[in-house]
Amino acid sequence: MTEETILIAQLKDAKTKEKAFRELIKLYKERLYWHIRKIVISHDDADDVLQNTFIKIFKNIDNFKQDSKLFSWMYRIATNEAITFINKRAKQRNVSINDYQQELASTLKSDVFFNGDEIQVILQKAIATLPQKQQLVFNMKYFDELKYQEISEILETSVGALKASYFHAVKKIEHYIKNKTD
Repeated sequence: MTEETILIAQLKDAKTKEKAFRELIKLYKERLYWHIRKIVISHDDADDVLQNTFIKIFKNIDNFKQDSKLFSWMYRIATNEAITFINKRAKQRNVSINDYQQELASTLKSDVFFNGDEIQVILQKAIATLPQKQQLVFNMKYFDELKYQEISEILETSVGALKASYFHAVKKIEHYIKNKTD
């Protein structure tokens, strides 16, 4: 049995569920936080979405069928929670999702939790101009260094489509950065 299989069994057993869940949080909290943060941009919002993600994982672990890795399943939940959050916020403000994300990216410099330099701000602004799927694929491939097969499991999309999305995202980002730094 792999460590993951053991952890899943412990998560599904009422006697060991809470202890196993604390271990799960310890193992994945940081990676999921940064994945969510790249989508919602704000630290406080990322914390809220991360908390909702772990609540959903805790409530739904018994429904995990193990047809993918546990991490992929959790990443999918985190991604969906973050997208739902962004969509809800954009709707509340009566703006498009892209406009909302560009607005968030433009506030990065004033975010006390952001410690990037000017080029990182430009990169985040460039990413915010991409369609949502391209943003996700770019972030997972470039920042999280996930393999296309892993991204395919998370987003439930073919590897070929992901490669095309990543290629287009890179081209758009290069174009954006070139225009901002010329």
